[in-house]
Amino acid sequence: MKEEKFLMSMLVKNEAGVLTRVSGLFARRGFNIDSLSVGETLDPKISRITITATGDDYVKEQIRLQLEKLHDVIIVKNMDMKNTVMRELMLIKVNVPQGKRIEILEATTIFRAKVVDLTPDSLTLEVTGDTNKCNAFLEYMVPFGVVELCRTGLTAIGRGKDLLLGEQEANSEE
Repeated sequence: MKEEKFLMSMLVKNEAGVLTRVSGLFARRGFNIDSLSVGETLDPKISRITITATGDDYVKEQIRLQLEKLHDVIIVKNMDMKNTVMRELMLIKVNVPQGKRIEILEATTIFRAKVVDLTPDSLTLEVTGDTNKCNAFLEYMVPFGVVELCRTGLTAIGRGKDLLLGEQEANSEE
């Protein structure tokens, strides 16, 4: 079977040690987590974890089944990449070579990035979008001299009525 990047989203109890147990499950089985994003939901007792990893359909399903066995996990869903809104945030600090500030700022505008810090020698830029957009922006900035870089993990939400909890459960909570 062909290995490819996949996306999982889950709701878990917002308690100490839950993230360790989830990531430990991947580690024990020898699977690498490509990106990880965690945050509290509308209910402060519940967190949402979004993980991207690489594997075939069998691996993806086995991970989902194993995650569902963890007592802190409420629900796990393999997200359909075509029916999901996905974003990541990247902060990138770039050298500003003599006479290149305008070119960097023009690229920032084209990529709809933001200047979040400015010094005489560097610019810190924020870009938000899908992974391809962030990668393209980074690739464009490399020749100027990337001093530092940090990225969030991919975060994702289903389009339209595609809910993690499911329509029926979400409507019953209203």
